[in-house]
Amino acid sequence: MKIRSLLKFGLVAATLCAFSAPVLAQQVLSIVTSFPKDLTEVYKRAFEAKNPGVKVEILNKGTSAGVAYVREAPATNKPDIFWASAPDAFEVLSKDNLLAKYDGKNPAVPAKIGSYPINDPKGYYYGQALAGYGLMWNTRYMKANKLPEPKEWLDLTKPVYFGHVAVSSPSRSGTTHLTVETILQGEGWTKGWREMLQIAGNSAAITERSFGVPDGVNNGQFGIGLVIDFFGLSAKASGFPVEFVYPSVTAIVPANIGLIANAKNADMGKKFIAFTLSEEGQLLLLDPKISRLPVLPAIYAKAPKDYPNPYGGKIKAKVNFDSDLSESRYYVVSAIFDQTITFRHKELVAATKAINEAAEKIAKKPNPPAQKLLAEARDLAYTPIVSDEKIKDKEFLALFRDTKRDALKTKQLTGLEEYWNSSARKNYAKVIELAGQAAALAK
Repeated sequence: MKIRSLLKFGLVAATLCAFSAPVLAQQVLSIVTSFPKDLTEVYKRAFEAKNPGVKVEILNKGTSAGVAYVREAPATNKPDIFWASAPDAFEVLSKDNLLAKYDGKNPAVPAKIGSYPINDPKGYYYGQALAGYGLMWNTRYMKANKLPEPKEWLDLTKPVYFGHVAVSSPSRSGTTHLTVETILQGEGWTKGWREMLQIAGNSAAITERSFGVPDGVNNGQFGIGLVIDFFGLSAKASGFPVEFVYPSVTAIVPANIGLIANAKNADMGKKFIAFTLSEEGQLLLLDPKISRLPVLPAIYAKAPKDYPNPYGGKIKAKVNFDSDLSESRYYVVSAIFDQTITFRHKELVAATKAINEAAEKIAKKPNPPAQKLLAEARDLAYTPIVSDEKIKDKEFLALFRDTKRDALKTKQLTGLEEYWNSSARKNYAKVIELAGQAAALAK
């Protein structure tokens, strides 16, 4: 009886203890990022291992979609961290008061890379890695199609690369936006768009996401792709038959991380940011599946042989990227690209093909009237729909920059984009006609 009573008492006591013991709720850290799973999973696992009871929730979105998500999330239910490559996207969020200012920098990180600040001088976001923009190509594809290896963006405007190139759209990809903006800043507005339109005319596809370009190059669907460096470097490190090069007209800028204003778990968000900037977090960037450039100079001593080092002078970047300029025309550049390239790609490709064919015939049989027609066709095809003067108009930029538009402004914007689209279609049709006339004269 005593034993039975003791057992019964023990069972009751255990039950009471179970009910009275405090239940530790799992903390959730919510991160909005454009980075691929190969990168985010490594950081997620490492941070969760260091912080038992914390679950890292990854919300993978393209940069523009990520900005929109942060904007539209209720003030009482904001995610914690924004993590992406595009500094201009962080400027957009910062100016909309959607990032929290705090002192979270690692003092071992240099103030600048070249002339570009690694951390936001105002303290709203921090450089977590460095990134450059360039060209990757499939070596087997290039050999099979007898294509020369490109070195510069300008190389991809040549007829020999027609149908062998791939690029994404800046409205779908923050890294593509930076690539396009780098070309525009490096070459100037008019010349830069002329180059970009010719490259797009030589492209086999405008992919849905930036990942589509390196994936297509890796599997041999495309010969050459315009990519952020880690796509090319990680693919090569993983054994794909690819090469990567930084053109001279490129920029090295930070890939950033920032705490979102009114974050649900701000303290844990700060802890995660500190982890990514620590030596332990920076070493993770050397993982072959990630292959990103650390912001901590000391990490390069532990990098594989021939690993690109932006602090060692091996990457010669001519463009001093202006994030304020990029932010001021962020939505305009995307809209121009989509209306004249993405949505009219078939027509642009047809126009480029007609120009290339006419040029080949004229080269064999020079003809001044034909050359004049061909020059007219090229100007019509590759002159940007928005002039250099117009892109400096603050009222024009504000029409795109202001996300809180009334019905009149929305109508204005829609009408303008429709005009660009229809003008591009008419221009490309006229180009084909002019190029055909030029080719006929060169017979």
